[in-house]
Amino acid sequence: MQARLLPAVRGVYWIFDGFRLYRRNPPMLTTLTLGYLLLVVAFGQLQPIGPFLLPLFLPMLTVLIANGCRTLNLGLARAELFFGLRQKRAALLRLGGLHLIGTMAILAIDLLLQGGESSTIVSGKETGEGSFNPLDEAEMLWHMLRLLLFALPVLLAFWFAPLLTAWDGLPVLKSLFFSLVAVWRNWRAFVVYALAASLIGVVLPGLLLLIASLISKPLAEVLSVVLRILLLLVFAPVLMTGIYQSYQDVFAPAANPGTPSDAG
Repeated sequence: MQARLLPAVRGVYWIFDGFRLYRRNPPMLTTLTLGYLLLVVAFGQLQPIGPFLLPLFLPMLTVLIANGCRTLNLGLARAELFFGLRQKRAALLRLGGLHLIGTMAILAIDLLLQGGESSTIVSGKETGEGSFNPLDEAEMLWHMLRLLLFALPVLLAFWFAPLLTAWDGLPVLKSLFFSLVAVWRNWRAFVVYALAASLIGVVLPGLLLLIASLISKPLAEVLSVVLRILLLLVFAPVLMTGIYQSYQDVFAPAANPGTPSDAG
């Protein structure tokens, strides 16, 4: 298995290529994305076992979304949406089990660093009058950054692992290893991708809402609704193509013939 070494600018192209793929069949990608999000929410509501079941099935859901992108990109039949899911079902479930273990380890480490107390972000503290006293914003930000730092190795290892398992037939541990190495080697492209996604999905909408609020409050309210719909029905599906686009760049030798490569 070879991982190409990409220039940082490729991260921006993953966004552009995602829009191109979305334009081929907006209803299909939007339906897959909304279905994915609804399943995530549904698992979250199935207390107390739902949050533990979600990591088990995330690799399968990731492959399903990537299969949708692959089907659109290559003009395949709809039956290809389930490519690799049946054949590699057991391996993907094992991958999900490792994902669950990694998630629980992250939460356990975070809990230990808090002295064994539940997260104050969720529970908060009560004042003598019984009113809710929200956590200081700086402390909340630090807690989120700390969680992200702990989760980073897991995120890197599981970025490509489902596709490497389902499509390339790699054993579970090998797929995690190659995913970790591939993302780490191309960290510049992933940082640019994250920055571009934040610019389009957070900064620009916030700037538009700020300008609209200075002009007219009703205009800002209408624009807020429109932007939320666009983010959910357009930009979210585009972001969901990110794993497929990056996989094509990093592992598929003919995905971008003009991009310099370096065997890993």
